[in-house]
Amino acid sequence: MAALDLALTWRLKDRPDDLGVTTTWWSHAPDLAGATGRGVRVCVLDSGIEPGHPSVGPIQGSYAVEIENGEPIVRETQAKDVCGHGTACAGIIRKIAPECELYSVRVLGPGFAGRGNVFVEGLRWAVEQGFDVINLSLSTTRKQLADELRAVSDDAFFRRSVIVASAHNLPVESYPWRFSSVISVGSHAEEDPALLIYNPRPPVEFFAHGSDVEVAWPGGGRRRCTGNSFATPHVTGLCALVLSGCPRLTTFQVKNALYMYARNVRREP
Repeated sequence: MAALDLALTWRLKDRPDDLGVTTTWWSHAPDLAGATGRGVRVCVLDSGIEPGHPSVGPIQGSYAVEIENGEPIVRETQAKDVCGHGTACAGIIRKIAPECELYSVRVLGPGFAGRGNVFVEGLRWAVEQGFDVINLSLSTTRKQLADELRAVSDDAFFRRSVIVASAHNLPVESYPWRFSSVISVGSHAEEDPALLIYNPRPPVEFFAHGSDVEVAWPGGGRRRCTGNSFATPHVTGLCALVLSGCPRLTTFQVKNALYMYARNVRREP
């Protein structure tokens, strides 16, 4: 198989020269024709989602992690986005899976500021609610949170709650995308928004459209953004499509479906 000349924005200098992959044990990619994400509950753990944005549509639930007596607590709240990042991710998911149910859990504040215990509690709560897919276009570099996040991510894996996590934009250690229990995403710089690439040399497992992406933005507007944050909801949307047709798939099986869907995987007859 010929090498694919792809501009990958995660560890560009270390990328393999050949990302070609061959499989002989399953001969077809998942058929997503006609899939809309109907019946799939997607949670966006981020800065909130602007209600009524024309590129996002209805939100089925909005929550925020608040600090009460020094402890993080998840409460239902009025839908809003405090910095735009969550609305951008939600708009991408909605475009790919237009009939999925969208839920927001706000763990980031103005200026993309966030606290580690708020992040962990928000993710734990989302897993406990049994959301089908959880979009994490964020991570933490705090090593003291790694064990706790790993435990929550493992719990999600066993509960069939798919966590799609963004790799850090810089070659640094961060979590939870490093864990094998989640689906980790980096970005490529190709113009095709439907292009999904499997990485045969993890830790990043998949590369999706993340360069100069047109996204929804608060105030009903649009803007262009670049980064792994915006590649991740492309994969989240694909997961919603897969699960709308096969709702009882495990995270392992969803990963396999994405692998077979990836453009650089050659299916043998």
